[in-house]
Amino acid sequence: MRIDAHQHFWDLRRFRYPWMPQGESPLRRNFLPAQLEPILERNRFDGSIVVQANVIPEETRWLLDLAAEHEFIRGVVGWVDLTDARLGHTLDELQRHSKFKGARHLVHDEPDDDWLLRPEVLQGLRELARRGIPYDLLLRPQHLRHVPVVAESVPELRVVIDHLAKPLIAAQRMEGWAEDMAAAARIPQVFCKLSGMITEADRRGWKAGHLRPYVQHALTVFGPERLMFGSDWPVCLLAGTWKEVLAAFTQAIGPQPVEVREKLLGGTAAKFYGIESTA
Repeated sequence: MRIDAHQHFWDLRRFRYPWMPQGESPLRRNFLPAQLEPILERNRFDGSIVVQANVIPEETRWLLDLAAEHEFIRGVVGWVDLTDARLGHTLDELQRHSKFKGARHLVHDEPDDDWLLRPEVLQGLRELARRGIPYDLLLRPQHLRHVPVVAESVPELRVVIDHLAKPLIAAQRMEGWAEDMAAAARIPQVFCKLSGMITEADRRGWKAGHLRPYVQHALTVFGPERLMFGSDWPVCLLAGTWKEVLAAFTQAIGPQPVEVREKLLGGTAAKFYGIESTA
């Protein structure tokens, strides 16, 4: 089963997205299931995981409604307020939906680089862990040092680092990031998404070779059992198409046994998010 482990939908008529670029941008239009489904079919993917792009509960409910209508949406990673005293009630509601598969917050947009270590945030993460709900970590390199601390504080929590924590690919810098990723990878319950790379590279002049050192390092420290491909569509359109993202990923991982490729292209994601085959 092949799964795009990281993509988004949004509807500008329905919600505001404060992070979205102002003025002319390829992102400032609606992106909905009817646009992605034929792309996945053409590339022989069985489905995708849709990930939150807003920090409001209404968006999570909307994504779950879309997932109920479209079989190819295999799971929803929604936003929840980890600091909310009523978090348990919110999760009770969300877990009634079989396609609610995880939670995420825009950590890298928080003014406080130490937000993840706040006691009320860690308490919220403990509630996710108690329920077996995994957490997507949207980070930048400066936040990676917190991953071992979170893992020590909430050892039962399974987490996945989105977009390799957005390393400085455009500058071709790996120092600091490489060491912190290796430290995170030593924790068995920490996974990583090979996603969001071409938008961290030179958006007009990137090549697969620019991504390769980062992908190869992730392969070395995590192994295919804890790595998953994600397109980051439609954000990827700032630098390339869905198909170009897949081609770049394929070139960056290099020649691999079939079983390794299948883990990276869906097997790991299915295991992490608890996705069952419908075949």
